[in-house]
Order: sequence, then C-alpha cells, then structure tokens
Amino acid sequence: MQTALVIALSLHVLSSVFWAGSSFALARTGAAGGEQLVGPQLGAATVAILTGGYLGHLVHSGSFGTAERVLALGAVCALIAAGIQAATGPRALLGLRRGTSEAADVRSRIATAQRVAAALLAITALCMGAARYV
Repeated sequence: MQTALVIALSLHVLSSVFWAGSSFALARTGAAGGEQLVGPQLGAATVAILTGGYLGHLVHSGSFGTAERVLALGAVCALIAAGIQAATGPRALLGLRRGTSEAADVRSRIATAQRVAAALLAITALCMGAARYV
C-alpha cells in the first residue's frame, strides 16, 4: 500500500504541475503555442484526476470531514477546468485543421478557456494546500 501511495502521489503531483503550469502560462501569453498543448494538457488532466480519485480513496475513505469537503471543492473545480479545456481545445483545433477557423480566432478561444481553467486550477491548488490545516 505504501508503494501504491507513493506512486499515485508522484503521478498526481507531476501531472497536476504540468496541467496547471501550462494553463497559467497559456492564460498569460494569450495561448501562444496553445495548439500544441491541447493533447498533453488533456492527458495530464486525465492522469491528475484519476490519481487524485485514487488518493482520495486510499487516504480519505470512510470520512467526510472538513478536510475532505475542502478537497472535494478543489476536485470539483479541477473537473470543471478539465471540462472547459476538453470542450474548447479539440473543437478549436478541428476548426483550424478543417480550415473553417482562423488561427487568431482559435488562439483567442483557447486563451479564454485557459484563463478560466487557470483560475479554477488556482482554487484547486489552494484547496489541496489548505485541506491539511482546516
């Protein structure tokens, strides 16, 4: 169990750092290069969400105290962020590949989604940090 916990925690931290960090960077730069990060971000989001659920099961099953409620708020924000990115990024890229969208329009849509997702992921990070101390 200890080995599974360490592996899950490591995968969760690494994927979450990439996901949130790339979201913050793309939000700040107006999604410059965002077309190349849609797939890796969604992959990292998937790994972060799955490992987060597994960690919740390992560490917090059987109780739903204040710490678990704070973590649940963070998890909901992460799920919404992933949903926004999944609904926006692939569709924008498809329009670009088909020639039905301009590159500037695609970048603008991706940037807007990244800004919203970055705010939600900031809340998620705060919840993860605060959960231990509430």
